[in-house]
Amino acid sequence: MLKTTLLMNLTLIVFPMKSNKTTWFFRLWGLALGAFLSMFNVFFNFSSIKMTSYFFSLTPTSAALMTLTWWISFLMMIASHKTILLTNKSPKTFSLMVVLLNFVLLLTFSTTSMLWFYIFFEMSLLPTLLLILGWGYQPERLQAGMYMMLYTVTASLPFLAILFLKNMSLNKHLLLINKMVLLPWTYSLVMLFSLLAFMVKLPVYSMHLWWLPKAHVEAPVAGSMILAGILLKLGGFGLMQTMTFYSFTSNFVCSFLTSMAMWGGMITSMICLRQTDLKSLIAYSSVAHMSFVLASVFSLSSWGWSAALMMMISHGLVSSSMFCLSNMAYESVQSRSVLIPKGLLTATPAFTIWWFLFCTANIPTPPTISLMSEIIAIPAIIQFSSSLTLIIAIMGMLSAAYNLFVFTSTQHGMLNKTINPTSSLPNKMYQKLFFLHFVPLVLLTLTLPKIMV
Repeated sequence: MLKTTLLMNLTLIVFPMKSNKTTWFFRLWGLALGAFLSMFNVFFNFSSIKMTSYFFSLTPTSAALMTLTWWISFLMMIASHKTILLTNKSPKTFSLMVVLLNFVLLLTFSTTSMLWFYIFFEMSLLPTLLLILGWGYQPERLQAGMYMMLYTVTASLPFLAILFLKNMSLNKHLLLINKMVLLPWTYSLVMLFSLLAFMVKLPVYSMHLWWLPKAHVEAPVAGSMILAGILLKLGGFGLMQTMTFYSFTSNFVCSFLTSMAMWGGMITSMICLRQTDLKSLIAYSSVAHMSFVLASVFSLSSWGWSAALMMMISHGLVSSSMFCLSNMAYESVQSRSVLIPKGLLTATPAFTIWWFLFCTANIPTPPTISLMSEIIAIPAIIQFSSSLTLIIAIMGMLSAAYNLFVFTSTQHGMLNKTINPTSSLPNKMYQKLFFLHFVPLVLLTLTLPKIMV
């Protein structure tokens, strides 16, 4: 199954059609086929997924994230239909970037070698950077791209150095690193530097400051979708892979990073309440949600790791849909402000239900897998450190507050006079897009017993 999907993706890259429109739909339906095949495999064979070869390895965790990659890539093409294809903004090149990024991410999730994992991990930045620079909205996209590359590449250099030393055979450096690991404080230091690249990518509070909000704000809707939906999940997956590969179990590092992440999650939840830029608000909420993922991974329990996987999948779908909603509001009023697109309930009543469903899923509420993931994550985190109970409760209340703030600000109030309900009405493609975001959130709850095995 893995080799079939990789070959399918390679075909979409190598064989473009003559016209822009034909190439677009060829790649769109190719991504759709890959997404539905992967989804079918996860739904019916999740607990039995296991494949290992010299270069590739497929586990339930990697299979679930690969399915999410296919699905988000497919939805990116649908979301960009109006802004890229209909306006003829280099649709052939854009679709190539989407398919190429999808291919690199599939290789990242399926490789067995940590060195190749690092290479593909860094390669995924290039198509994302080109999406931001080529199809971003404002001149500030150059600065956003620079910050993204600077933060993520620089933070991953210690991981590369430690990886190089670890893999040196019959060399004095190998003996040196082994002696270092014998000392508790150096062992903790090696673990901290090894995980730094993934904490920036996740991102953990204090490591997100410049690159994440800027990259989200300046990226096109497809760039925001892949950045929040998949690239942040590389951080969580990298943490799992690195801790498994090197058997990192330092209680000091786990306690320190968990405390920093949870406190940071609470602070970013407060920041969300004072945001007026809708895309920045969604970006900061991602930091708060990813702090739960990091705490679940560092709980070092099977419950915590299962919760982290479910939370990464649910957040990938919810954050992607939220950026689609913000893009729809931007197309209506040409502003990202939360305060300007008021009264959308009057202008676009058919889309108010989607605003409500995804804002509540972001809190989270039933019947989505978002709620199930937090219900499983909270006991795992509290078992690891009961002192985090109050922070978790505060984060839950703040999450409900800023999501309800987004919904009431955009949907209620007097209709903005700059909005023409007839000319700014979103097309029917958005209905299909939101439906394809929401259905997996509900259906994935059916796979919960398999994920918990």
